[in-house]
Amino acid sequence: MRTHEQRSLWMKPGCLALIFLLCRAATAAGPTPADVQAGSLLMRMADGYVTATLLDTDVNMQVNGLVARVSVMQEFQNDSDDWIEGIYVFPLPDGAAVDHMRLYVGARLIEGEIREKAQARKEYERAKQDGRKTSLVEQQRANLFTTSVANVAPRETVVVEIEYLEDVRYDDGLFSLRFPMTLTPRYVPGQPLPERVANGWSPDTTGVPDASTITPPMVATAQDHRVSISATINAGMALDLIASRYHPVNVSDAGSRYVVVLSQARVPMDHDFELVWRPVPSAAPRALAFAETDGSSPCYLLMVVPPTAGDASEGPMPREMIFLIDTSGSMHGVSMQQAKQALGRALDSLRSGDRFNVIEFNSRPNALFASSVDASPANVGHAQDFVARLDANGGTEMYPALELALEAPANEAWLRQIVFITDGAVGNEEALFGLIGARLGSARLFTVGIGSAPNSWFMRKAAEAGRGSFTVIGALNEVGEKMGRLFRKLEHPQVTGIRVQWPGGNVVESYPEVVPDLYLGEPVTIRVRAETPFAPGQTVRIAGDSISGSWSRDLPLAVKNDSPGVAALWARARIASLLDLERRGADPDETRNAVVETALAHHLVSKYTSLVAVDKTPARGAGDGLTSEQVAGLMPYGQNGSAIFGFPQTGTGAPGMRRTGTLLLLGALLLLAWPAMRRTVCHAAAH
Repeated sequence: MRTHEQRSLWMKPGCLALIFLLCRAATAAGPTPADVQAGSLLMRMADGYVTATLLDTDVNMQVNGLVARVSVMQEFQNDSDDWIEGIYVFPLPDGAAVDHMRLYVGARLIEGEIREKAQARKEYERAKQDGRKTSLVEQQRANLFTTSVANVAPRETVVVEIEYLEDVRYDDGLFSLRFPMTLTPRYVPGQPLPERVANGWSPDTTGVPDASTITPPMVATAQDHRVSISATINAGMALDLIASRYHPVNVSDAGSRYVVVLSQARVPMDHDFELVWRPVPSAAPRALAFAETDGSSPCYLLMVVPPTAGDASEGPMPREMIFLIDTSGSMHGVSMQQAKQALGRALDSLRSGDRFNVIEFNSRPNALFASSVDASPANVGHAQDFVARLDANGGTEMYPALELALEAPANEAWLRQIVFITDGAVGNEEALFGLIGARLGSARLFTVGIGSAPNSWFMRKAAEAGRGSFTVIGALNEVGEKMGRLFRKLEHPQVTGIRVQWPGGNVVESYPEVVPDLYLGEPVTIRVRAETPFAPGQTVRIAGDSISGSWSRDLPLAVKNDSPGVAALWARARIASLLDLERRGADPDETRNAVVETALAHHLVSKYTSLVAVDKTPARGAGDGLTSEQVAGLMPYGQNGSAIFGFPQTGTGAPGMRRTGTLLLLGALLLLAWPAMRRTVCHAAAH
């Protein structure tokens, strides 16, 4: 039997051993997705994360009329001593039609093939296990994709090239093309699920079942996480202006084409790139048509500009304006300044006879008034004071805030307009679209995207579901210009009841099937596929109603030259329309079959199809292990990682909490061990 002294002497090395193990556990984890401060790719090891692979991106844009083809080349460099699998979650424009993927390994080129999603994943996993070079491109959201590349050898570099098509946006006289560089970390509501689909920082939850696929780790800085961008614009008309909103560029005139490159060779991928151009005033477009023959069936991309400010009627009807402002943690910093400034200008735009209310939300909604009030100077002043005190913190519980805005029945004496100011950093988009469609009634929803990397797909689809329009504000100096443009849309009568009248004798399938309301300066853009070519001289009529009376435009359908990509854009629009119908109750199996058929026919990545590239020759030996890595995204410019990841469910703090818990446990064990250690020391000194 041990004496008291023996027990004390045994406890001392035992405690020290336990303390040593706890210290090792507390420090071995290394960087985590939530708090890593440098590097661009994390390896998920058995005992935590380590920074490993570097990433660079080259973007080339070719614009012809209203169609842009964009190539994105992503370089993965394995700096480790292990064979690795790199997984990179990245944003693309929400209207992108991804149709090509190529894998370059040294001098070898492996072309991607389109497959049903499950089949593509199966081929990728089989090739990965066999040790062959392989890559997979999957869609997680309409504007969020994942590239996986497996069996990258130690010290090896591989390049994955993705190509997509999108149509150029036109608004208030300006054409624009936006390339998202990074993504704002998504807020993930709901309870964690026991299993995990992927290895993002968030677990899958009841509210967002695929949360682990859309929450890549984010880094604050990265020397190698940079991009080069070049663009060639063939607008089909002389241009008065070409500019980049957020990045300095050099522009050269090459005859009928304009070449744009970044002034710096490479820039950090922390801020969306937006290129804008304007035709000379005498050539301002009122109608444009582009076509591509897809087999025997021609596809068309049509754009008609509705009434301008001079055409619009004066004397707008009284409005009930409900302003929703996001004050969650992801809005911290510059985004919150932009949002407050935008809302302040919106309040200043209220007229006598209007009614209004302000609802701010983060983890819960908070309405300034119990219900809408008159836009009197006193009430507006009270609202301005309320807005000035707003600060960003907490989660992004968007659903209850929208419910609150939509719960009061609309009064027919006022036109209800809801202005929603947010970065859209949520993962439960589908639930929000359903709420808007079910509860909006006769109101109109206008979205204002805030920040350097807003969720543009959510913003556009929410406005589309709300029969409104969306605006993106990426910098403080844009607030006045873009909010002024939004006010003009809100104040002038929209064109409603849009009707598209096709010439007889032909069967057409056009999207959108129901054209939404139109607002000042916004065009009607229609993608159509006809059963047979239209005859020379035939026109399509686009007509609608405004306060000033009927309105219509005729557009000739004869197009001399083919525009490659128009057919793929029609297919992308058809897929989006099918998924919208599924959201409103269409049969899921029929929807899936129709989406797969369309996507396979046009070689497109979709919700149900993926691109996979597989080398035929094994590169990794059967005895060599394979480490899976998660590529980190760069935090958007002006955002604070600790402000986002420091609040509940905006970003999981589990790794940090585990380390904190370990250190607290360590301290507790020291306190428990100290009396015995002290007695042992005193006893030894007495002898």
